[in-house]
Amino acid sequence: MEGTQNNKHPADKWNLTSDRPVFIQIMEKLKLDIVTGNYLPGDKLPSVRDLAGEAAVNPNTMQRAFSELEREGLVYTQRTNGRFITEDLNLIDQLKQQMALDAISGFLKSMRQLGFSGEDTLRLLKEALKEETA
Repeated sequence: MEGTQNNKHPADKWNLTSDRPVFIQIMEKLKLDIVTGNYLPGDKLPSVRDLAGEAAVNPNTMQRAFSELEREGLVYTQRTNGRFITEDLNLIDQLKQQMALDAISGFLKSMRQLGFSGEDTLRLLKEALKEETA
């Protein structure tokens, strides 16, 4: 499959911070790129060196992120051809669902910290959705 990433990633900002390990932030960005279709199943990834240059990180840091993604099954290596996104649509869907649940969990925690009950949070969500679709 032809890669779709050629013109998409240079415009993206990596927005790496010092509050968490950089390789984890890289993994999170690449996972988001996978579940949102920025990278499609079977797409070839740019080289470690190319992505490291784009993200302004050490190639070893990018390699560590790739190795972890490979360990998780989201990326695989073909010896002389490079790295590719998994073609396992179930795995990608599971990742997307888990990322959604993590986002919801973080949102609910924030709402509790603000003093909102579950019912209040649901009411506010419904109002916000109504306004968004209006």
